[in-house]
Amino acid sequence: KSANPQWREQFDFHYFSDRKDMLDIEVWRKDNKKHEELLGTCHVDITALPAKQTNCLELPLEKHPGSLLMLIAVAPCTGVSISDLCVCPLGDPNERQQIFQRYCIKNSFRDMKDIGFLQVKVLKAVDLMAADFSGKSDPFCVLELGNDMLQTHTVYKNLNPEWNKVFTFPIKDIHDVLEVTVFDEDGDKPPDFLGKVAIPLLSV
Repeated sequence: KSANPQWREQFDFHYFSDRKDMLDIEVWRKDNKKHEELLGTCHVDITALPAKQTNCLELPLEKHPGSLLMLIAVAPCTGVSISDLCVCPLGDPNERQQIFQRYCIKNSFRDMKDIGFLQVKVLKAVDLMAADFSGKSDPFCVLELGNDMLQTHTVYKNLNPEWNKVFTFPIKDIHDVLEVTVFDEDGDKPPDFLGKVAIPLLSV
């Protein structure tokens, strides 16, 4: 019930400088669970923004009244990675020792924002639900921690997919919950939900 909403939400996207992607933003109005209406769109050319600083942008909505006020910062990304199981980032004993020293008790107050990081090995799924008429699914796995989101590749026509991927997330809040969701890829349509598990970091 507001024409001047304030969301004050922060989202982190993993952007690679060799790509020339546009940030696409849509504003929607929701009357109830069934009815939604698009209120406008706008686009931001990430490559045109100065790096290592926070850019305050007022973006007019295309073909609709109103504008969005946003803060966008392009900064080096640390701590986030995706790798194969055979080249696991913590497989090197020397690297493990460096990490142990970095987060030992005597270094706890060097950087209060550097809480730690979480490494997740996504190996496989077993006996998934068949979402296609063929009796198979095209599953992929999405991992979400706070506003960070990473995903595996899709394994086609398989109810027992093996991904064997390693994901590393920086931890910003020790009370966050790791959410792991499996979807069935469905072409141009939204993916079908196959299952989900939630793991509080405090339980690890």
